[in-house]
Amino acid sequence: MKQEIHPDYHEVTVTCACGNTFKTKSNCKGDTLSIDICNKCHPFFTGKKKVSTSL
Repeated sequence: MKQEIHPDYHEVTVTCACGNTFKTKSNCKGDTLSIDICNKCHPFFTGKKKVSTSL
């Protein structure tokens, strides 16, 4: 690999609007990321998805 052409890849703390936090790696600047929805509050993963049957 060529030196000094790749972005800095470091550990960040992700914070969801629901309050869930977890650590991952990213090349975004800063040590924290804020997101609106995660696997703890997404309707698909929580089973609270409402399916409309009317067309």
